Amino acid sequence: MTLPDWIVIISYLAGMLGLSWWLSRGQKDEADYYVGGRTLPWWALALSTMATQSSANSFLGIPAFVALAPGGGLTWLQYELALPFAMILLMLFLVPVFRGLHLISVYEYLERRFDRGTRLLLSAVFLLSRGLATGVAVYAAALVLQVCTGLSLAWCIVLMGGITVVYDTLGGMKAVVWSDVIQMLVLFAGIFVCGVTAVNIAGGWDAAIAAHAPERLAGLELGHGIGDGARTPFWGFMVGGLVLYLSYYGVDQSQVQRQLAAPSVRDAKRTLVFNGVARFPLTLLYAALGLAVGAVFHLSPDLRAAVPEGRLDYLVPRFIELFLPPGIRGLLVAAILAAAMSSLDSALNSLSAATLRDFVLPRLKSPRVLLASRLVTLLWGALITGFAFWVGDISTTVVEGINRLGAFFYGPLLAAFAAGVIDRRARGPGVVAGVVIGVGVNVWLLFQFGGQLFWMWWNITGLVSAIVVTAGVSRLLAPPRAVQLEGTTITRAALADSWRRNRTTYAGLFFYGLALIAFAAWCGVRR
Repeated sequence: MTLPDWIVIISYLAGMLGLSWWLSRGQKDEADYYVGGRTLPWWALALSTMATQSSANSFLGIPAFVALAPGGGLTWLQYELALPFAMILLMLFLVPVFRGLHLISVYEYLERRFDRGTRLLLSAVFLLSRGLATGVAVYAAALVLQVCTGLSLAWCIVLMGGITVVYDTLGGMKAVVWSDVIQMLVLFAGIFVCGVTAVNIAGGWDAAIAAHAPERLAGLELGHGIGDGARTPFWGFMVGGLVLYLSYYGVDQSQVQRQLAAPSVRDAKRTLVFNGVARFPLTLLYAALGLAVGAVFHLSPDLRAAVPEGRLDYLVPRFIELFLPPGIRGLLVAAILAAAMSSLDSALNSLSAATLRDFVLPRLKSPRVLLASRLVTLLWGALITGFAFWVGDISTTVVEGINRLGAFFYGPLLAAFAAGVIDRRARGPGVVAGVVIGVGVNVWLLFQFGGQLFWMWWNITGLVSAIVVTAGVSRLLAPPRAVQLEGTTITRAALADSWRRNRTTYAGLFFYGLALIAFAAWCGVRR
């Protein structure tokens, strides 16, 4: 790293801190801090939502998977194919209900619809899983930052974690959203510069494509992942991915909080439409970057020697180090920082919101709620940064493990909220039993069938088993009180009205999803 590189990096970090200080002025209460006073424009919320998805692991991991990973390639595009269809269902069933209740923590819904115990259980599951995953992500990103900058690992963790904690603690949701908008611009600039440079070195786009084996260019792997040995099965991604995205964008606090911060139901739906349309092109950019940098890898002995065996995510950082000039290297390191910090700041704010609203506020005697909000954010930042120091070398296996761990829980968690919104007989004890049994079924499937069942199917098995148990147990109990159903369930009239008002949007998303499948098929089919 040279002086021009450090000037770019320090200027970027200083800009983030200055922005958060400016945005912190005028905050009065927890609604200002956690949902920006519900005054943030939908397009900024939409970009912030997408920035949360574009973690450092995406910027580094997707290109490495496409270019080098055994069994990898453009089949990564299958991760995105179910998203437009999921957005239709979310806008029909969940967004109108959640927005109508003016929530800050999405788990507040569970207490209004069921009881406090159900709310606390599912909020605790979110806090544990998201906190653990975020700590591992900080470590993984810091490890790559160490490669790019030459700083010690400890300094990289402190640099990335510390600055994010400071601007998040000061500025709250406004700082998260507007910093994410800037970070997305930096990220796009980084992808563009890195990709154009790699294509030029490879001798043009046609040469970059020709450098890869034909099977790596296939966008679909026709299979189901149920005992057929498929590593990236199309049907596993389509069906399991539908539940994954319904749960992630619909009932995960880190994502739903953007929708809750929108000025209106219409604006909340706009954030989902934007992500339903724009996420695939962003993933396609990552994949194209992988093909371009992968071509350089095959052509350059220096780059091949610089990427350690078993650390394929070093591909992009080593390319930056070897082939980009001073100053531009700083921009690319800033892009990696932007990708990492955009995920960390969102996780921090959502962890803080769920902790304060679900656990602290009912016991808080002091009227200084804004101060408490900042202290809770600071505490979570310290815990996550500290965990990043502790996690150590186990992260190389835990990162993948954390992603799969989510599949154990996403189906049962979605079942809890879906039962509340759709099933007017559902009761809290039934929901708790459903979540426990749903997770238990997935654990049993793991040990009983191992690799014979593609892990994306756990989303389905967890959802179905949780719904069946919830419905069965609930019908053994007395029906819920009328007050528990008021405003917390969806009616046929509301569904019909939503369909009538938005049918053009829903149709557009449906046919866009079909077009994405056609595009992946056009890229080729892996046999």
